[in-house]
Amino acid sequence: MRIVLLGAPGAGKGTQAKKLIEKYNIPQISTGDILRKAVADGTPLGKEAKVIMDKGDLVTDEIVIGLVKERLAQDDCKNGYILDGFPRTTPQAEELDNVLTTMGSPLDVALSVDVAMSELMQRLTGRRTCAGCQQMYNVHFSAPAKEGVCDKCGGELQQRDDDKEATIKNRLDIYEKSTAPLIDYYGNKGILKSVAGVGSIDDIFNNICSVLGS
Repeated sequence: MRIVLLGAPGAGKGTQAKKLIEKYNIPQISTGDILRKAVADGTPLGKEAKVIMDKGDLVTDEIVIGLVKERLAQDDCKNGYILDGFPRTTPQAEELDNVLTTMGSPLDVALSVDVAMSELMQRLTGRRTCAGCQQMYNVHFSAPAKEGVCDKCGGELQQRDDDKEATIKNRLDIYEKSTAPLIDYYGNKGILKSVAGVGSIDDIFNNICSVLGS
């Protein structure tokens, strides 16, 4: 099963990806992970990426596609994989399709985990983390017994800067402008499957298995 996983920040893609990995025994491919590994290993593409990153610039689509191609050619991807966080734009999706067609292994499914924007805002802006034990809470859905205090260790609960409303809104706006059009792209190709990302983790996963036909 060759899957590309779609969904806005906070949709719960990472949680569902872990369950899919266990069910299908296939790897999760994160472009961030393979980029860091290529740089650490000093591969030709990793060296190119490091020069760009050291300047503070974004790594080019050409390099990222090259890294993805190398990763998907490895033995553990023979039975499939889950692409998470890539592609992010329609041009990236088009180039990925070209690469996969050349490799003779086109995508089977583009799986979209759909959550309303109002729900995403609550999920992301409501997150609090204990400064002591790192226990996670959400003031809307899983609040501590005492406001601002960790139930487990009594530590102070903090809101990360990247979970503040202005930052979250910006992240969701970027998603809407650049990544959401992938829904139309894969829908037009006839491989889009959508599930509602609300309810319990197991309920969402059961719905995913249902739309995947397994």
